[in-house]
Amino acid sequence: MTAPVEWREQPGSLGPAVTVEDGRAADSLRARLLDHPLSLYYLLAGATLLLLALGLVMVWSASAIESIKIFGSPYELAGRQLLFAGIGVVGMLVASRLPPTWFARTAWLALIIAVVLLVLVLLVGRSVAGQRNWIELFGPFRFQPSEVAKLALVVWSANLLARKDMLLDRWSHLLLPLLPVTGLLMVLVLAEGDFGNALVLGLIAAGVLFVAGAPLRLFAGLAALAGLGVVALSLAAPYRLERFSAWLDPAADRLDGGWQLMQGTYALGTGGWWGVGLGASREKWGSLPEAHTDFILPVIGEELGLVGTLLVLALFAVLGIAAFRLARGSADRFTQLAAAGVGSWILAQAVVNIGGVLGLLPITGVPLPLVSYGGSSLIPVLLALGMLMAFARRAGRAARPGAPAER
Repeated sequence: MTAPVEWREQPGSLGPAVTVEDGRAADSLRARLLDHPLSLYYLLAGATLLLLALGLVMVWSASAIESIKIFGSPYELAGRQLLFAGIGVVGMLVASRLPPTWFARTAWLALIIAVVLLVLVLLVGRSVAGQRNWIELFGPFRFQPSEVAKLALVVWSANLLARKDMLLDRWSHLLLPLLPVTGLLMVLVLAEGDFGNALVLGLIAAGVLFVAGAPLRLFAGLAALAGLGVVALSLAAPYRLERFSAWLDPAADRLDGGWQLMQGTYALGTGGWWGVGLGASREKWGSLPEAHTDFILPVIGEELGLVGTLLVLALFAVLGIAAFRLARGSADRFTQLAAAGVGSWILAQAVVNIGGVLGLLPITGVPLPLVSYGGSSLIPVLLALGMLMAFARRAGRAARPGAPAER
C-alpha cells in the first residue's frame, strides 16, 4: 500500500504532523454526527436546554435588584421563572413523545381557543405599560394570550396547507382562509396595543407560506402592505410615533424616549470581550428598564461580554438551522410546514428583540425566546420545540433500517 501523504511543520516547530488519514477521520466523524438519525433531535434538545439554562441564570442576575425592591428577596422572580421552566420542560417532554399526527388533529381546537382568549383579554384583560394584553390567573400569576396564538397559528396553518397541498397552485387555496385568519389574529393583538407580537404572527404566516411554495411576488405585496400598516399605526398612536422617533435618534431624547436604548447600548459596550462578571452588572441597578424581560441581552453582554452574546446568537442559529433542516428533509407535508412555522417564530422573535436592543429596529417589547423572564412566552415556545422533537424522533426512527415510523 502507498504510505499516507504527510505534511509536517518546519524544523523546530512544536506542531504535530497532520496526515490525510487524520483529515478523513475528522470528516468521517462530522459526517457521522450530522447524518445520525437523531442528530436533529439532539441539536434541538441541546440548544433549547442551553438557552433555557442561560436564561434562568441571567434572569436571576438581571432581576435580583428589582425583586428585592418589590418582594424583599433577590430570588422571587428567579424562582417564578424556574417554576415556569419546570412546567415548560415537562410539557416539552410530553410533546416530544406524542405522535406527530396528534398535533394536526388538534389544530382547529388550538385556533378556536386562541381566538376566544384574544377576545376575552379585550373584555377582562389587565393593562400593563399601556397594553391590555394580560389575563389574571391566581395570586401573582397572569398570562398573555398572544403567545398562545403563535403556537395555534403554526399548527393550524401547517395543517390547513398540508391538507390542500395538491391545490396550492391556485391563489384562492393558497391564501384562503390563511390570510384572513392571520389578519384576524393580528387585528385582535393590535387591539390590545401589542404591535410586536402582531408582527411576529405575520412573520410566522410568511414563513409557512414560503415553504408551501408561495411566489416571491406575494411577499413583495405583503411587505408593501405591512409597511403601509406600520406607518398608519405609528401615526394613529402618539407613543408609537415617539418610539419610532427615539429609534431614529435616541441621543436626541436620551432622558426619555431614547433612555432604554442608550442604557442598553452602554451595557453592551462596557462588557468588552469577557464581561464584568456574572452578577456584576451596573445597569440592572435601576438604570436599564425591563432588564430581566425585553432587555435581558444587554445584561448578558455586560456580564458575560461579547463571548456570551455571541453564544446566545449561535444557539439561536442552531435552533433555526435544525428547524429548517427538519422542514427540508421531511417527506411529510405537515411536518415541513409546522417546522418552518416554529423556526420562523423563534428566529423572527429573536431578530426583532435583538434588533431593538442593538438599535437596528424599533423597540417593540417582545421577549427574547427561552431567555427573557415570563411564563407566557416560555411555555408555548417549549411546547413548540417539543413538537419539533417529536417530528425529529419520527424521522430518526424512519431512517433506521427495519424500524417502522411512528404514526
